Amino acid sequence: MTTTLGTASASPGEIDTGRLEVGETRDGSPFGLPVAVINGAEPGKTLYVQAASDGDELNGVGVLSRAVPRIDPTELSGTILVVGIVNYHAFQVAEHRNPIDDTKMNRTYPGNESGTSSERIAHATFQIAREADLIVDLHQGSTSRMIDEVRVRCGHRHRLHESCLELARAFALECGHVLDQKGPEGQLARAAPNEGIPTIDPELGGATGWDEGSIEKGVAGLFNVLRYYGFLEGEGELVDQTRATGFDQYGSPVGGLVRFESSLGERVAAGDTLFEVTTPFGESKATVTADSDGIFWRSRRLPQVATGEYVCSVGTDLEVI
Repeated sequence: MTTTLGTASASPGEIDTGRLEVGETRDGSPFGLPVAVINGAEPGKTLYVQAASDGDELNGVGVLSRAVPRIDPTELSGTILVVGIVNYHAFQVAEHRNPIDDTKMNRTYPGNESGTSSERIAHATFQIAREADLIVDLHQGSTSRMIDEVRVRCGHRHRLHESCLELARAFALECGHVLDQKGPEGQLARAAPNEGIPTIDPELGGATGWDEGSIEKGVAGLFNVLRYYGFLEGEGELVDQTRATGFDQYGSPVGGLVRFESSLGERVAAGDTLFEVTTPFGESKATVTADSDGIFWRSRRLPQVATGEYVCSVGTDLEVI
């Protein structure tokens, strides 16, 4: 059976790329999102994968650019639907939010076909995603430095929580960390489970840019998902992951320059120094310590801070799963 996504159309055992038209630019020209259909030679599940719903989070695009050419549709069971760049306008100018409506795209799902620019794009991509059996929404911590991790955002009481957690463990093969905490309204990883579709939100590294190490972890995770769920031959692995179900955030009590005492991924104990704030001349103004045991999960990219400005986060309530 031929599968079509936008202008991409593939028969069993074929792959095709194209565009999904979702609107017009300010000069009235139509624009479309880059899409791919990988239609397996044998029937099976459907996986939906998207990247760059936040326009400066590029590592997910890197994962797709490396993974898609390596997937042989003649050896695939099932179908993979891909939207390579979701936030079209933000990607063009390397910004996080859609500059047309100043909106964070991953707060607008399931979207609105008659709404703002972001809501319309979210609606168009959600219509594709809701036809899948599994969803992987690729992200990175664009505004901060961050460990490689996978997020489950539906919440512990959701009927699909265990299925989402299983998918996260499969993807986190080389990441090693899972954040299992209910996400904000409008995230794809919150909206899609309500449609009965296990969904995860991998955060592949952090800070604006293109990180080869994080990209390769994402590629490994994606192929492990394909094997684990039967898209490709071979046994997918479920290795031990460190799960955090809490997330403590720390701001600066004063203005100045931040000097970190803990490194990303490092275990910290309650009372350990996380960072010091100094004057431009190195004079100490404040020291901030951890409230709880955890893992140093995320930190700001630039050293200068104002009073109350975000500095770092610690993942807490840890267990190995």
